[in-house]
Formats: sequence, structure tokens, C-alpha cells
Amino acid sequence: MYELAQELVAEVPFLQGIPVMLIRILLGIISGALVLTFISILGIVLVWLERKVSAHMQDRLGPMRVGGWHGWSQTIADGIKLLLKEDIIPAAADRLLFKLAPVLVFAGALAIYVAIPFGDGVIASDLNIGLFYILAISSLGVLGILMAGWASNNKWALLGAMRSAAQVVSYEIPVALALLSVIPLVGTLSMQEIIAAQDGGFHRWFIFRNPFTFVGFFLYFISSLAEVNRTPFDIPEAESELVAGYHTEYSGMRFSFFFIAEYGAMTAVSIVAATVFLGGWQAPWGGSFPGGFIWIVGKGFFLVFIQMWIRWTVPRMRVDQLMYVGWKVLTPATFICMIGSVVWAFTAPNWLDLLGSVFLMGVMAIVLVFLLRSAAHGLMEGRSQRAQTA
Repeated sequence: MYELAQELVAEVPFLQGIPVMLIRILLGIISGALVLTFISILGIVLVWLERKVSAHMQDRLGPMRVGGWHGWSQTIADGIKLLLKEDIIPAAADRLLFKLAPVLVFAGALAIYVAIPFGDGVIASDLNIGLFYILAISSLGVLGILMAGWASNNKWALLGAMRSAAQVVSYEIPVALALLSVIPLVGTLSMQEIIAAQDGGFHRWFIFRNPFTFVGFFLYFISSLAEVNRTPFDIPEAESELVAGYHTEYSGMRFSFFFIAEYGAMTAVSIVAATVFLGGWQAPWGGSFPGGFIWIVGKGFFLVFIQMWIRWTVPRMRVDQLMYVGWKVLTPATFICMIGSVVWAFTAPNWLDLLGSVFLMGVMAIVLVFLLRSAAHGLMEGRSQRAQTA
């Protein structure tokens, strides 16, 4: 941001008398406003998409009748309703912490996007420790969740908050280790440089570099579901046990902050996965044509769709199962991937690296065909059942 401010002062005549620091602050404010607008619109789009995905997954109707194409304005109507609803604070609640908690959760999700590159040079702050910053700032949300549960003076909300703290602390370790399996291959924590190291086509993406980064991608994706409280790791807000978990006592716009923050965090972890493992804003054939923003958002949205798919097809885990998977399955597996990736990178010959990439692409093609066949089979069964009932 400082370099951009210097360039603007040097090249734009009417800015030459303005201090560089002031230009830098203004650029920061503009970047923050753009990111805030992006997340707000993103929340509306993803709420509508989740309704439609769940409807197709479970063979029922999603929003269809409230104006526009496939009921797209239903989510806008719900947003207006939340704005107009009464803001209720329990009498025995800690009012200051109760009000601060949703802001803190939303700020944690918002701050991640500062270090995410949306194109070649399109980044709010190109930190040389960008990946480390993302891992650190993403932990801010759990503090807000704990604050919400404690301040509500509700045993169900507090129980959900404690579950979330245990879950996030447990799954931060495999998330970080899975991402670290890539760092020895590129030698930097800068998000832009990580993407630059994957230039040259999809066979250069880190998911295809060696078998350990291939497995590391899936371990990261599974662990990230727990980080953002998505099924099958949604026990902090399990409605069948805790009413609504840590945000039980929230209503109106404060509740929507939690809601938007969840979808913002879902997209953030997906875009981080696309950046680190799937080439970021680069096209599958190399470069960013026809637009880096389209590629990275497209990859991120595809992973968000997989998250929604999992939510409506996989049952929720118990608390003991969640802890077992985190500490005894994912953490050892990511340790192996991190160490194996380093050993493979420095010992495997080039022909073996290429052979491993071809093998992994074949495995992915088989898995994709299997998933498409399963989806088509389920769709045909749903149609036949509807025909029989009709």
C-alpha cells in the first residue's frame, strides 16, 4: 500500500503536494470499504445459493415466488426484515460484551481479505508474511464467539461458545500444518509469490506437485470446515442440542453479523485453498487471462459449493468424535504431509515428480466421474419418485 501511495504521488500531478502517509490512509479506507461491500454482497448471494443447493440436494423447492429469477429477491427481503427487527438484549446480559461480540466476529472474517490476492497486484496489502497473518487473524472470531456465549447469560449459548473454542483450537493445528506443506516448495509466506510459483499451467499447481501436497489439500479442506463451524463440525450451533448455540439470544442486525461472518469465513478459507493449492488467480493454462479476479473467485465458489454439498448430505459429529478426528487423525496426517513434502521436494527426481502429477490427475478424474455418476443417479431416482407420487 505504501509503494502504491508513492507511485500515485509521483505520477498524479494534483497529488504531489499531499503527504504520502495521508494518501496511504485514504487508500486503506477505500480498500476496507471495497472489502466490506464485497462481503456484504457475498453474504446475500451465498444465502440464496445455499437455499437453492439444499433444495436440489434434498429434492424440495427453494425460494421461487418472491420476485425475480428463482426467487433471488427473497434473501434481500430477509435482509431488510433483519434490519427492521427489534434489537433485544437479555436483562441479565453483559450489555457491553453482548454488543461487541458480533462486531468482533465480523471483523475477524473481514480482516482475512486484506491479505488475499484477487489478481496480479490486486491486493489490499501484499504482506511478506501474508499466510501467517491469515492464520493469526482468523483466530479472532473465536474470541467473539466466546464473548457472545458468556455475555448472553444463557447456558446453551455458553456451552456452544465453549464447544467452538475447543474446536477451533484443535483444528487450527492441522490447518496450519497442511498449508505449511507448501511453504518449503516456494520459500515464502507472501500470497502473491505463492501464486507466482504456480505459473505455467494447472500441472504446476501445488496440488499436483507431489502426493503429499495432494493429500494436504484435502486435509486442509476438511479441517477448514471445522474452523468455520460447518457440517459435520457444526456442534457450536447445533439446533437439535443447543437451540442455536452461541447466538441464541441475538436478534435483528446483530444476528445477521454472525450470519454474514460465517459465509465470509467460508469463502475466505476456500479462496486461501485456491491460492495455496490451485494456482490462485491464474488460469489452468497459465497467466490470468481473461481475468484473475474471475478465476480466483470461481475456484473459491466451487469449494464453497462443496461445503454446501457436504452440509446437506453428511450428519453432524458428536463432540468426542470431533476431538478424535482432529487430534488423532488430521493432526498426525498433516505432520506426515508436511515432512513428506519437504523430503519429496529435495530428493525426488524430475521424472518421478511428473509421474506423480500424472497419477494424481488420473485419480482426480476417476473421483470426479464417480461423483458425477452418483449425482446423476440421485437425480434420476428423485425424478422417478416424483413421477410415481404424481
